[in-house]
Amino acid sequence: MVELNTKEIKTTTYKRPEIERGYANQTLCIDLSRQDISIKPVSEKMKEVFVGGKGFDLWLLWNAVRGKTKWNDPENAICIASGPLGGTPTFPGSGKSIVTTISPTTGSVMDSNVGGYFGPYLKFSGFDALEVVGKGLGDTVILIDGIEQKIQILEIPGLPDDSYSLSAVLTDFFADGKKQDISVVSTGPGARHTLIGCLNFTWYDVKRKRVRYKQAGRGGIGTVFADKGIKAIVARWDSSVTLDTNHPADKEALKAVSKAYSREIRELDPKQNEMARIGTTHLVPIMNDFDLLPTHNFRYGQHPGANNIGREVYQHLFDPGFDGCWKGCAVACAHGVKDFVPMTGPYKGQKVFVDGPEYETIAGCGSNIGVFDPFTILEMNFYCDAYGLDTISVGTSIAFAMECFELGLITKEHTGGMDLSFGNRLSALELLHQMARGEGFGAIVGQGVRRMKEIFEKEYGADPNVMNDIGMESKGLEFSEYMTKESLAQQGGYGLALKGPQHDEAWLIFLDMVHNYMPTFEQKAEALHWFPMFRTWFGLCGLCKLPWNDIVPEDNKETPEPAKVMKHVQWYADYFRAVTGRNVTPDDLIRMSEAVYNFQRIFNLRMGYGRREHDSVPYRAMGPVTVEEYESRQDRYDKQLVEKYGVDITGKETAEKLAILRKFREEQYERLKDAVYERRGWTKDGIPTLKTVKRLGIDFPEVLEVLRANGVES
Repeated sequence: MVELNTKEIKTTTYKRPEIERGYANQTLCIDLSRQDISIKPVSEKMKEVFVGGKGFDLWLLWNAVRGKTKWNDPENAICIASGPLGGTPTFPGSGKSIVTTISPTTGSVMDSNVGGYFGPYLKFSGFDALEVVGKGLGDTVILIDGIEQKIQILEIPGLPDDSYSLSAVLTDFFADGKKQDISVVSTGPGARHTLIGCLNFTWYDVKRKRVRYKQAGRGGIGTVFADKGIKAIVARWDSSVTLDTNHPADKEALKAVSKAYSREIRELDPKQNEMARIGTTHLVPIMNDFDLLPTHNFRYGQHPGANNIGREVYQHLFDPGFDGCWKGCAVACAHGVKDFVPMTGPYKGQKVFVDGPEYETIAGCGSNIGVFDPFTILEMNFYCDAYGLDTISVGTSIAFAMECFELGLITKEHTGGMDLSFGNRLSALELLHQMARGEGFGAIVGQGVRRMKEIFEKEYGADPNVMNDIGMESKGLEFSEYMTKESLAQQGGYGLALKGPQHDEAWLIFLDMVHNYMPTFEQKAEALHWFPMFRTWFGLCGLCKLPWNDIVPEDNKETPEPAKVMKHVQWYADYFRAVTGRNVTPDDLIRMSEAVYNFQRIFNLRMGYGRREHDSVPYRAMGPVTVEEYESRQDRYDKQLVEKYGVDITGKETAEKLAILRKFREEQYERLKDAVYERRGWTKDGIPTLKTVKRLGIDFPEVLEVLRANGVES
């Protein structure tokens, strides 16, 4: 075991409760400013309304902050929870944690889901959720030891700075010989020096004898963590988890549905996406073939070099073996590359293990910045994790800076002499290292797209109208990696998402553009109600969404609603019933999510957001911004103007056709807002009505007060 100089700040012992039907029935609050540890009960009403996971996070955060709370105020909380179904070792995708806070990039509620063992270990240690408020001194380590039944706030100076070394050291230190009993949450120097920091959640890979990583990436959650002076949070639990650990209401029913689901995945995944072998890299050629792979800051949707960064390459680079980020998951998609040697940065020339890449990293740090070299993507993946940076925001932010450079909105004078042309991989890597150090132009890129637009206009004189069209952020969050110009459903999936343009709320692009499951306007609007609600449910319960619709029954296309994969939805209802004892139907799952979803919308409203104006997207998400973009797909756009909109394009220049198309597409997006708001039971301004909150049982006095303050009283 490594030797560390630890200073005990506070220690509390507790009696660990038995988990009952998936719940510990209490939450843990750590106040770093007051050096206080407290345990709060979970009421039956809290379970009924908020279910668990993200629902519990939101309720704890709501009660911790005020409407004027900023991300770096001490009262801002970082909340982490699993859910009543989380920690089941045989049901696919049951190891998720959900992290929630007030975001430094959006100023409002941010949630991010992540794999690894922390969420289940936290719950089995006796806590359905963790809430951390206040600020420590910079070397703070929180230990939640469910085996010894103690919670400690420690100061440990001299720990490594980067997340890889840090979590390895802490795993060794706290393991007492059993490293698989430890899960560490940490970040790195990039989180301290940017607004786009991520959190790394670990599990110990016994076969490879190393700590592995998954990321809660979005919205600068790692930046909040670093600002609070937290070095790491460590959970310790006996790794010999069984079906009994959750004390399910009906163990035999749980065994039956778990067995059926796992068997189906093992049979069908090799025939469908091969996620157990190649993870989400299978998406790269599909997105490219359907003109959906973001290229050069979302200008284009395909590139001839895409084959160099997809499944055909990474299947040969991934280290073979089981790669589940939770015990017994049949999808097992968390692959990695062994003995990779970075060519730059502090690990230059050393062999490292890279956890990834997944599709989002490949597209964000690859095609979107014009890089089609798999090894550069691996290097960016590795350093983003080590530095505690979100690969999506890093890629989309660099892509924006590169386009601004190519358009002449910024120059080498502003970039410190760097050539930021698309495809300049060495400049992209240098920006990444600068972000970690808080130096140079990288420190500006690390502020994210929204603040870059402000800086480029104010300090460099860049055209704000052009930047607003090409700056791929909404609500202050950078877009994840799908090119949405031709998918109205995914435009709404991004623009109407509560936290900003992240695909986990409504990933409709595949269903819309590849499978064509929702060809009509009405079907798209309905999908933008149902899918966010069902996908929210996974976050309430501690589950991964991939098993639901990435691997589907062989007869799924013949079912009445193939996009919903209703056989699996029924299995999830059976799973919930088996663990919690609550007798539910698929419709009940949607209602659970509706309550939490609408509560989060009102939470946004309380923070000064959550109206129609905040559901806008940059025009590039809707259509071509430049003449060059239009002409790259001229036949398609000309045909749409003539056949769909009845425009006579004879003699019209490209710029004129571009403006006409823009008018139609912007109108179409506003119509979509109207339809979705009506379907969700919201006002024309995007606010839940009094009738809706009463129907969902979230008409608490403080909720009604927020609605009244925003003009909703009847």
